[in-house]
Amino acid sequence: MNKKKIINDPVYGFVTIPSGFIYDIIQHPFLQRLRYIKQVSMTHLVYPGALHTRFQHVIGAMHLMGLAIETLRGKEVEISEEEEEAALAAILLHDVGHGPFSHSLEHTLVEGVSHEIISALLMDKLNTEFDGRLNLAITIFNNKYHRKFLHQLVSGQLDTDRMDYLNRDSFFTGVSEGVISFDRIIKMLNVKDNELVVESKGIYSVEKFLIARRLMYWQVYLHKTVITAEQMMIKALARAKELSNQGVSLFATPALAHFLKNQINKETFLEDESHLSWFTRLDDTDIMSAIKIWASHEDPILSLLCSKIVHRELFRTEMSKTPFSAEYLEEIKERVLKTFDVEEKDLGYFLYEQVVGNSAYDTSINSIRVLEKNGRLCDIAEASDLSNIEALAKRVEKYAVTYPKEIGYVNVEMLEDC
Repeated sequence: MNKKKIINDPVYGFVTIPSGFIYDIIQHPFLQRLRYIKQVSMTHLVYPGALHTRFQHVIGAMHLMGLAIETLRGKEVEISEEEEEAALAAILLHDVGHGPFSHSLEHTLVEGVSHEIISALLMDKLNTEFDGRLNLAITIFNNKYHRKFLHQLVSGQLDTDRMDYLNRDSFFTGVSEGVISFDRIIKMLNVKDNELVVESKGIYSVEKFLIARRLMYWQVYLHKTVITAEQMMIKALARAKELSNQGVSLFATPALAHFLKNQINKETFLEDESHLSWFTRLDDTDIMSAIKIWASHEDPILSLLCSKIVHRELFRTEMSKTPFSAEYLEEIKERVLKTFDVEEKDLGYFLYEQVVGNSAYDTSINSIRVLEKNGRLCDIAEASDLSNIEALAKRVEKYAVTYPKEIGYVNVEMLEDC
């Protein structure tokens, strides 16, 4: 059977699946599950086109990995066929551990277990199925391979994961601020001392990449309506879990029922392999089918949250650069208790506080190194003539409070700084 297939991708055009082994990974149920998990969770409630999936993303990241390897080989960086296949497999599987609605519900169904941990567990299972053929891919994924640049292409400041999701998310949301010159960045990549570097001619493209990342976070990923919808979904599942633990009968698919009825933390998840098996049967459809049914449940809190999600009658989120005053929060609390006639113990289902933030250039991971024409290496912040590159490395945080619109607008004078 000819396994050298092509996929017509809306962002890059025709993407070639380069080998039979890569095809087999793509066809595996673990990876096919990503077709039913949205890349940017609830963002489609703000940007209707944002219905693309994790599957599309990993295929795109694989394509960019292939282009990067081709570029590096053209610059006399020796990369064996085994290393190429391992790097392609690693980037294909980097998101295989994502659960329903991606990051939004990451610690809701299984407390304390990140998608990176689950990805590593699933890669180990796949490696057993493929008779150890993923050994090198796992070594690269875990940053234990001596050629560090291969891991940096999978997970780093300028990796193919970030390049694809910025490009893809801007394409499907229509937010042009996220468009990056991915092709030029890739053409400017090189390797020095086994580390990934950018040639000095690519500085401006990298600057645009970092700025685009900052803008996409505030305009898309951390848009206040997006975080409202995500928080409402988290609270709906928390309520469902609370009711389930009280013995209340709830509609749920078998996979979702497993996580509603069992108290699963990191320790129990790692001890009992059945939890991982049930996890691989979960995707967005399990959650949405339940929420549609729960919208008519007799529990008033669960039905209110779910019906509002289904009909996009979302709560209001206010954001501030400084913490909200105690008086402001107390006013919201009193209005919620009065308007919805709920007990104070249930207030957390109607009023949420959180701190959101991002840093476009996280130097704690590793830096973006620029290779100057004289062979000298320096940090992008030093090489750039833009003074705001250093500012992009600083984490920016905002305070958010979410509450039902039914209580009306709270006096904004109680806000210290909007």
